[in-house]
Amino acid sequence: MLRRYIDITSGEFLMHEYNPNFIGLGLIKPSEPLNTLVYNCGKNQKVTIDEIEYDFPEKSILPLIVNQNFNFENPEQLIAWQFNREFYCILDHDSEVGCVGFLFYGIHHPMFIKLNNEEDEEIKYLTKRFQSEWEANDRFQGEMLRTLLKHLIIKITRTAKSQTESYLSFKEDKLDIVRIFSVLVELNYKKEQGLKFYADNLNKSPKTLSNIFSLLKQQTPLNIIHNRIILEAKRYLNYTDKTAKEIAFELGFEDVSNFSRFFKRNTGINISNFKVDYLEKE
Repeated sequence: MLRRYIDITSGEFLMHEYNPNFIGLGLIKPSEPLNTLVYNCGKNQKVTIDEIEYDFPEKSILPLIVNQNFNFENPEQLIAWQFNREFYCILDHDSEVGCVGFLFYGIHHPMFIKLNNEEDEEIKYLTKRFQSEWEANDRFQGEMLRTLLKHLIIKITRTAKSQTESYLSFKEDKLDIVRIFSVLVELNYKKEQGLKFYADNLNKSPKTLSNIFSLLKQQTPLNIIHNRIILEAKRYLNYTDKTAKEIAFELGFEDVSNFSRFFKRNTGINISNFKVDYLEKE
């Protein structure tokens, strides 16, 4: 079943309940910019995200973001919530939910958040609250759905942080630097490839920023920037008909040769060979 709510501001909220047609088309269908939370209330299954297969354990939550292409082995065993920024902007409400740069647009993805029995029951309870709210067809419905979504995000964020080594080892204000950096990368990676831009926005020197990431046992900031560019390049190559030249322009490179060298240096494979490998898999 698929339920959809749309408000007068073009805010859109969807809930999939055991929907066999649940899939994410990412750049294949970019007109649907939706963040997604998926609850596996069935058995372990496989999920393919941007052409990579993962195990999706039972009693777990998987956050997925705009532009990701995904499909599930058994979508009929899942419950999922999807929303656009007009319905609930996680960036504007980050002080309330603290999920931006962690659950969504963070550097540790995909993130499979395992639920213990108590947490699983809480998600099931929230699911029932959503289900009952769909029956209330009045002017308060949208606000109630937003409130329940906020509750769901906070619950999942708390659970995920309790399972993340860095959040158990360091103060959250330190880790907020990583979160803010991740958001800055997401917003600017197509035009800012150097570390200085991001360090300046965080009021740090590039060296200090790199030292902080090392202390927190994270990838280097520059690697994170480069990995985000490569990820988007692979999405364009896999799911669109754009040429290497068009992709280079889209990702902020001055010319295709610079882009080709960057791609080869970070993946170990030429762009043309990468595209051929993808077509052969199809």
